[in-house]
Amino acid sequence: MTFTKAQDVINYLYSLPKLHEKADLSYIKKVLTFLDNPQDKVKTVHVTGTNGKGSTSYYLSSLLQKAGQKTGLFVSPYVFEFNERIQLNGRNISDADLVKTANIIESALTKIRKTNNNFSLVTFEYEVVMAFLYFARKKCDYAVIEVGIGGEHDKTNVITPEVSIITTVGLDHEQIIGPTLQDIAREKSGIIKKNRPVIIGNIPKEVLPIIQQKAQEESAPLKQLGRDFKISQNESLTLKTESQKLSFLPKPIVEGYDVGIAVEAFNMLGLPLSQNNIIDAINRTIVPGRYQVLQNNPLIVLDGAHNIQAVQNLLNYAHCEQKRRQGQVRILIMIMKDKDITQVFDLFQATDEVYLTTIDYPRAAMKKDFPQWIQEKYQYMSDWEAAYQNLKQKSQTNDILLVTGSFYLVGNILQMETKNAGSRY
Repeated sequence: MTFTKAQDVINYLYSLPKLHEKADLSYIKKVLTFLDNPQDKVKTVHVTGTNGKGSTSYYLSSLLQKAGQKTGLFVSPYVFEFNERIQLNGRNISDADLVKTANIIESALTKIRKTNNNFSLVTFEYEVVMAFLYFARKKCDYAVIEVGIGGEHDKTNVITPEVSIITTVGLDHEQIIGPTLQDIAREKSGIIKKNRPVIIGNIPKEVLPIIQQKAQEESAPLKQLGRDFKISQNESLTLKTESQKLSFLPKPIVEGYDVGIAVEAFNMLGLPLSQNNIIDAINRTIVPGRYQVLQNNPLIVLDGAHNIQAVQNLLNYAHCEQKRRQGQVRILIMIMKDKDITQVFDLFQATDEVYLTTIDYPRAAMKKDFPQWIQEKYQYMSDWEAAYQNLKQKSQTNDILLVTGSFYLVGNILQMETKNAGSRY
């Protein structure tokens, strides 16, 4: 097969199977070997974590670019367009490069199928191979690679990174990498490699020994948030390391942890960059769909939080802001059917105004998918665009409006707001 248009590549990717019969890395390794192992031709940093891995990846990518490094970034999910998943120096892969890269992979697959007729990659494997091939062909100095799910069995886990990062461990994707927190911690610790440093963020006490033991087994030097570097939030966000004290623009504290982890990882790479440039790189970084502030009065925040830990963090932030502003918290939420819907709704306070919505997507929960008590307690608005505009108009200067539950909803609203902003000029 030969592609001529980017949309054909994207459509093809989504037509591929999602899983193999066995959850190992043999399929992706076979293709990478045929392509002369592009993943080994670029220095990498590997980032996993239940929450915070996307933000940490963006912050680290900004720091590397500021230090003059040609920097690749592989992240998921995308917020605006598919090409966002594979970036070079902060720019999305072009349609032409997407097509060219996919055609090189197709050529390798054709050769493999001569001896293995039914050989196929799953969607995420294909995307990972595209990223590694693109970064190698563009001769990147570094690539920041965000894990898809888990760690040890994730399709990105075919690299020996300069630094490994585990941002957080919480309950999400339990069916795949769980069911317990211990299972998830073990899976995530699978990205720790021999003699390569690892940086960890907020890890629950009960699973911290699992990660520490893995680091010890691999002789991997370990740096830990709260022990080796600290983040605090007052008038500004402050990072204290063994040798630095840096102050950044204020951010929600969980975003602050991601900043601290990214700066510590960057420091481990030994690249020269002044403190002012580190501060500037972080302050200028916009992480799409993660604590993204659209406006301040009322405060409108978009965040793709889609698991218990992330929603709890977002609500903590909103309720702190509520105390400061003395306003009303409103929440527009859309959830996927396969998430633990009930537990998320247990997190809301009695005074929160919560509205349910959906989008045109097969996994998106509709009214009938919510438990009866949730249907009775909260208003359901099937048109997400009308629901958002309605809540925006309803919100006073000191109120807070959160849009959350899914990156798909957040992406839709960001695209709508961008379009509206464009039409005003």
